[in-house]
Formats: sequence, structure tokens, C-alpha cells
Amino acid sequence: MRIAEFFKSIQGEGEFAGTPAVFVRTTGCNLRCSFCDTPHTSWNPEGVHEPWQTILDRILADDCRHVIVTGGEPMLQPDVVSLSHALKRADRFVTIETAGTIDRPVHADLMSISPKRVNSTPVGNAMWASRHEERRDCPDIVGRMTRDYRYQLKYVVDQPEDVDDVDRHVREIGGIAPSRVFLMPQGIDAEELRQKTEWLRPAAEERGYCVSPRLHIELFGNRRGT
Repeated sequence: MRIAEFFKSIQGEGEFAGTPAVFVRTTGCNLRCSFCDTPHTSWNPEGVHEPWQTILDRILADDCRHVIVTGGEPMLQPDVVSLSHALKRADRFVTIETAGTIDRPVHADLMSISPKRVNSTPVGNAMWASRHEERRDCPDIVGRMTRDYRYQLKYVVDQPEDVDDVDRHVREIGGIAPSRVFLMPQGIDAEELRQKTEWLRPAAEERGYCVSPRLHIELFGNRRGT
């Protein structure tokens, strides 16, 4: 597996926000989101290759129960399957963070899916804009994940009209409990997140959705290893 970062912190987003966790951040992504906050795993991928067994040993050296496999897009890595099932046998709580565009028979106690909507398409780069549009929306894969795993859907929201787009996508998938939908303000500093949360919270409450914090940015700023 190609790994960009390995660190211990708190989960910043979604259902388990605030929970201590070990993070394994893979590098490499099949998308190029305009608002990507980990460009060192996508636009300019960095990282070293390590056997999944070595990564497993590093994880198990810490007694932290929650393990988050993220990226980049971790489902690009074939060995994420072996790693995830080994973590299950070790009684770790495994969250896999994915855009929901690639399907592999992984183990996940929580499948954290962040479908990329039209607001994610990059501008000023015609080649990647085209590739991103072709790959970003895979409702069949997302639908299967929501049926087969405990799941959460995290949508990045930048403008009020993005919430209507979330509604359309949730309807397209079908069978989604509103309480499993998390709206997440787009931003790279605490003040920007606060301002967007002010109008995002009532829109979420109206629909029965949740608003996800981004605690890692609020507490540590937009920096690596947090």
C-alpha cells in the first residue's frame, strides 16, 4: 500500500467526531476535487510503499480501538481488503472514508461515504474536469454500500443551493435515513466554517439531516497530520 501519512488524532467529522483514532492515509485518488484539503494525496501525490502487514503492526502497536483508513481514495489500494479484515480480527473499529466510486469487499464497521457532487468539479484544468465528471457519481456503488454496511453520507456544501443537489442525490440512491446524512461546510479555517454553519444548520434541521463539524480544522487548523 502507498501511504502518505500515519498518525493519531481525533476524528473531526461525522458520527464519531471527537473520538480518538489512528489514521492511515493512503495516497492516490481517481478524482480531483476543487476543494480537496489533502492535495498531497491527489493533485500532487506523495507517499511510500509499505506492506499491509507492516501497516497492521504499526496500528496494533497503539491500543486505540478506532482506526480510520482514508485518503486520497483508499479503495484504490487492493491491499485495503486484507488490512481491513485483519483489523476486524484484532477487534478494531474500522472506518473507511471513500468517495463511493470504487467497490471492494472490505470490512468496515462504518463506511463513511462522501459522494462528490457538481460543486467538486475543478475549473481551469480541462483534462481533470472531464475525468472528474466521468468518475465522480456512482449511485449504484453508493447504494450498495449503504445497504451492506453501517454508513454515513457526508456531503461537502459550499453554497445554499448545494443542499438541493444533496436532496436530489439522496432521492436517487433511495432508502437513505435522513439521520445518516451529514452536511459538511466547505472551508479551510474556523471562521469560514462558522459562517457557513449558520445557514447550513437550519437547512439540515428542516430535512432531518445532521451537520458535521470539522473539528480538526477548528482545533488544529488546516494542516497535515491532524
